[in-house]
Amino acid sequence: MHPKLEREMDRGSPRNSLSASPLSLTMRLNILGLTSLKLQLIVAISALTGLIAVGTVVYHQLENWSWVSSFYFSACTVTTVGYGDLTPTTDASRLFTAFYALIGVGIALTSLGVIGASYLRRSQEILLSVRTGLETSSQKRS
Repeated sequence: MHPKLEREMDRGSPRNSLSASPLSLTMRLNILGLTSLKLQLIVAISALTGLIAVGTVVYHQLENWSWVSSFYFSACTVTTVGYGDLTPTTDASRLFTAFYALIGVGIALTSLGVIGASYLRRSQEILLSVRTGLETSSQKRS
């Protein structure tokens, strides 16, 4: 366990309690250095990775495709690219594909949106810090 979290828990925070308030969870995440933005990014990347991994394993088993072909089809499906060079051939894989696409497209687009927003926020923070630094240095010259 993280040392900061252990110290905070020793001060009287509930240990592994299901009744812990959301505020205490937020405090714990902040102690670990996980801000809301970082947490969203971790969840988005994990969801996207897990989604494609599940699709890869299922297509490898149902269609007997290679791992690369299974990964390729999973990625094409959830990103709605759909080249059409690979198609499910069994009823089980077609049924899985229908639900995988319905659920996966939403998860993938949401995850990619969070990742893109995170990138934009970070680049805006960098630009703002550069701008602030330039303004400060020009004021010192005056």
